[in-house]
Amino acid sequence: MAATDTPATPAPAKGGKTVEHVAIIMDGNGRWATNRGWPRLVGHRKGAERVKEIVRCAPDLGIRWLTIYAFSTENWKRSTEEVLGLMSIFARYIEREADRLAAESVRMRFIGDRSRLDPKLQKLMAGIETRTAPYTRLNLTVAINYGGRDEILRATRRIAAEAAAGRLDPAQITDATISAYLDTADLPDPDLIIRTSGETRTSNFLPWQAAYSEYEFTPTLWPDFTPAELARIVGGFGQRERRFGGVLGA
Repeated sequence: MAATDTPATPAPAKGGKTVEHVAIIMDGNGRWATNRGWPRLVGHRKGAERVKEIVRCAPDLGIRWLTIYAFSTENWKRSTEEVLGLMSIFARYIEREADRLAAESVRMRFIGDRSRLDPKLQKLMAGIETRTAPYTRLNLTVAINYGGRDEILRATRRIAAEAAAGRLDPAQITDATISAYLDTADLPDPDLIIRTSGETRTSNFLPWQAAYSEYEFTPTLWPDFTPAELARIVGGFGQRERRFGGVLGA
């Protein structure tokens, strides 16, 4: 299949189920640009264009939930120029894509700690969340200033505060309780997590939610990741046997 071809319909998983929630660690933008002798921000802009294509094709592959890792809590260590450039790209994406997302019935929301983000960006984020809240064709979640350990820490503090106030019995806390206090409380756990660029780390992305997720690591840099490759990976997921701790064939 050529990179520009329409993605094929994925094969159903054993038991007749296809992948519904795909999460992606979008890695390799900077290397893509550096390999071409260009500034890293050129790669990030190209990566944002790739997001548009993947969002557009996801529903045709049976994907109802798409979660993308855009900026981690560790990414603040990058140069000021790159961080500011990334924030500008995020804002531009929201402004330019709002109409199209609404027209295509895509709901957009964000996870992560927003307190460190620029107030103008926070306002844009809140605005598009409100505008697209009624839509369900595709649920697009963008992780910005997100880190799995930070998310669990924030959730733990909130749970502790509820317990200290007498509104929550510590003896009654379950894994469902913790899930309800996470940023992803309204999202199903991901079926499949994809990381591009050849790295095989999970990079602090959805550690609680990914307990039984399948992983796919591809050498493709994010700006080169096509709808056709996503279709191939999703089709491969359809051949996996997910046991969730049980016995094969049981």
